[in-house]
Amino acid sequence: MVSVAILGAAGVAADISHIATNAEVKAFLGPTQLADAVTNVDLAIIPAGVPRKPGMTRDDLFKINAGIVKSLVEAIAENSPKAIIAIISNPVNSTVPIAAEVLKAKGVYDPKRLFGVTTLDVVRASRFVRDIRPELDATTLRVPVVGGHSGNTIVPLLSIASSPIKLSTEERDALTHRIQFGGDEVVKAKDGAGSATLSMAYAGARFADSIIRALGGESVVEPTFIPLAADPEGANQIRELGAGDLEFFAVTVELGKEGVKSIVQLPTSNLTGFELKAIAVAAEALTTNISTGVNFVKNA
Repeated sequence: MVSVAILGAAGVAADISHIATNAEVKAFLGPTQLADAVTNVDLAIIPAGVPRKPGMTRDDLFKINAGIVKSLVEAIAENSPKAIIAIISNPVNSTVPIAAEVLKAKGVYDPKRLFGVTTLDVVRASRFVRDIRPELDATTLRVPVVGGHSGNTIVPLLSIASSPIKLSTEERDALTHRIQFGGDEVVKAKDGAGSATLSMAYAGARFADSIIRALGGESVVEPTFIPLAADPEGANQIRELGAGDLEFFAVTVELGKEGVKSIVQLPTSNLTGFELKAIAVAAEALTTNISTGVNFVKNA
């Protein structure tokens, strides 16, 4: 079943119901129907919130989006406590910790079933590499991206991409910056009318499809921002790279029927000093981002 709970839900649901699938589509609108919208769901995807405008960072969205995510996760916890929750709402570095605290308070927290959707960072990395190396195929190229989902917390590991990429120092620096701040290009181009939607929809659909395939028994690999408690042993490699004692980090994971099956181990011996330094910078910023989310719930 596809459940739509947004402004104009009836029209969107009618539109979606014309697509040739076997899914049942239902529309729910407003807070009075929220519980019905999230009852007995296997996968809840949360893209709700306000978009960025020129000059805004993802953190500027926090005050509005934090409350929205908290309310939605509370409803999911009460009506579908076993649901896998995938959060798109920015700032992901803080909204995922908010969700974790809400689930803990409700007594239904399972770190294997909570995800921050960072697929867009990987999608951009593949595309932006192809922009300067047109001989490569962006649809098959995979660049691991670790850390978080904003600015310098986004760390593309270009040195261990699925296809070798030879870059000058200048190209590496420019490419890394573009991957980290690519969203600003869209915000500027839309001139105040919003942020990335179509590329984000593609990335979100790819992640949702991966989760659904995993629920069906397939082994699927995807990048995502997760609680490292989902795979404590696998997380040791991340901590050794300089992530310290962070509770959340973007990693590449193997998905399974229960959510996170394992954290995929990277060929870290090939990482460059530039990348290791970037991971350390990301970890420092993430410490603040995560605390912001946790404290929001504790002080609510």
